[in-house]
Amino acid sequence: MTQTSTETPVTHHRLEHFPVAFFSAVMGLMGTSLAVEAAGFAQAGHMIALFAVLVFATQAVFYAMKAVRHPAAVAAEWNHPIKLAFFPAISISLLLVAIALRSTMPDLAKIIWGIGAVAQAVLTLAIVTSWISHRGFGVGQMSPAWFIPAVGNVIAPIAGVSLGFVEASWYFFAIGLLFWIVLLTLVFNRLVFHDPLPGKLRPTLTILIAPPAVAFLAWVQLNGGILDPFGRVLYNLGLFFTALVLIQSRGLLRLPFALSFWALSFPVAAMTIASFRYAVLSGSPVFAGIGWALLLLLGVIIAGLLWRTGLAVMRNEICQPE
Repeated sequence: MTQTSTETPVTHHRLEHFPVAFFSAVMGLMGTSLAVEAAGFAQAGHMIALFAVLVFATQAVFYAMKAVRHPAAVAAEWNHPIKLAFFPAISISLLLVAIALRSTMPDLAKIIWGIGAVAQAVLTLAIVTSWISHRGFGVGQMSPAWFIPAVGNVIAPIAGVSLGFVEASWYFFAIGLLFWIVLLTLVFNRLVFHDPLPGKLRPTLTILIAPPAVAFLAWVQLNGGILDPFGRVLYNLGLFFTALVLIQSRGLLRLPFALSFWALSFPVAAMTIASFRYAVLSGSPVFAGIGWALLLLLGVIIAGLLWRTGLAVMRNEICQPE
């Protein structure tokens, strides 16, 4: 007598695998809208911002549905040492929307900034608590994506100061600056003394640009628009990391596409805005030229990401089990 057994195939719902890292696309799009506006194309910047808001709303609906229908999948992302760092992309997106609205709709910008700031503060505390808990992380699990929570804190003052949240802006700037310095040391230890980043995480190297570039913009807001020595240090650190990442760009282009490639967009946008701002404050056309060159690069990056993401959606390559 023989006994046959059949295994029930495991089915996966695509919603279950909708990644929190996808919110980094909103960061890139909102950053692009602000960079285009900084270049003097206000109308085009507003149109890109509107598109970014629509993308954010769509992603928020999908991720909320995922949280309701697949809470275990959300918990798994929260407990993942790399995916955890992408949760603040949600609050950062709100803070970027507040920046875009601060001049045209300040009352709405205040509400959105308040929601984003509270979410950023809570997420920062929760993530740092997770980092220092008894749960151990290996060196190989660290990547520049860990900078995202720190970047979110230094973004807050950019709109927060002009909207009247001055003391709260100083709080966020202090926390962001502290953890940028701490994480920079840890990340460089991982990059220099351990195995190279795996392919999917290589694009996160670009995130190295974001903290000094955004910190420069925040510092200028906090100190009343004066280009002082500390501001110059922050901007020039951004230049250094931009050059460092550009040297790595040939290797990045050979990698297969993944959603982590959206990490390329926001840091370049932040450095573009910082360059235009530095050019105005210093009166030097050299930095305006850097800003225009970076804006051109940003346009190529965003066009490529939109095309490749759309292609991946049509091929059902997005929201699949890893």
